[in-house]
Amino acid sequence: MAFFDLSPAELASYAPDLDEPADFDEFWARTFDEHGSGPLDFTCEPVETHLTVLDAFEISWRGFDGNRVFGWLALPKGVDGPLPAVVQYTGYSMGRGMPFENIHFAVGGYAQFVIDARGQGWRNGSPKPGSEDPGLRTSGSVPGFMTAGVLDPEGYYYRRLFVDAVRLAEAAAGHERVDAEQVFVTGGSQGGAMALAVAGLASHRGVEIAGCAADVPFLSHFRRAIGLTDAYPYKEVADYLAAYPQRAEQVMTTLSYFDMMSMAARSESPGLFSVGLMDQITPPSTVYAAYHHYAGEKSIEVYPFNGHEGGGQYQVEKIHRWLAELSR
Repeated sequence: MAFFDLSPAELASYAPDLDEPADFDEFWARTFDEHGSGPLDFTCEPVETHLTVLDAFEISWRGFDGNRVFGWLALPKGVDGPLPAVVQYTGYSMGRGMPFENIHFAVGGYAQFVIDARGQGWRNGSPKPGSEDPGLRTSGSVPGFMTAGVLDPEGYYYRRLFVDAVRLAEAAAGHERVDAEQVFVTGGSQGGAMALAVAGLASHRGVEIAGCAADVPFLSHFRRAIGLTDAYPYKEVADYLAAYPQRAEQVMTTLSYFDMMSMAARSESPGLFSVGLMDQITPPSTVYAAYHHYAGEKSIEVYPFNGHEGGGQYQVEKIHRWLAELSR
């Protein structure tokens, strides 16, 4: 790894124009009206983990088009009263894993929800597969999900995933053990993008997000990212366009409905970002592009000599401090 993007001084003011279609808001309002407004049908079943300080539950809910989506909920044992909640979204290719893997927010005293991103999880195990959706791969795609349905925003993979993610925040806000005014969202890479998407879209389901912690967020400033880095997953799009060069503008139009710059511009809750200046997977300028458009009060943690791991556990500790300030 080496520095390959803009200088720190240039990054500090890098705020490209939004690249969004005129019907962006109408598209997402219609998406939730037509595909994400049915009953949640939330389920919550206890599971055995042998952890003495936490209670763990397998949860499920109805996401896009009523497909059932799965996840975990971890609650600190013996803590009374409504709890602040942290809804955690997972990185690309990562599923929910096992119920004892993602628990550090629950150990910190929060109700911690974790999503099992549909169709993903090929890098870690999960007790059962995610939702089945035969519409995930249309019009041809290279391996991965970046080009699944990419010729039309109506059928693009991330349309489904973002609805699933918002509906999990909705389920968290309605849970009997959760303070509905203290629902935070977080994640790294794809999970950071999902957190930003939820912060920008949750109002379509009447959910108020108390804060968004987006670590090295993915899916931002597509036009720059795809041409700047050879790293996957962005390279999936370049691979696709190498095979279908005549579809370039059609693909970019679809991606413009899912750009984190636009989601950030609609996010009004407090925001905490992180960026690694040697990150070749989510190039620093693309992270700053989302950061500078973020509409709420915000701050960013910069890790000059780190790649896509960002600040790692140093950033986790900063998120805990940030959450403690916001949830007092």
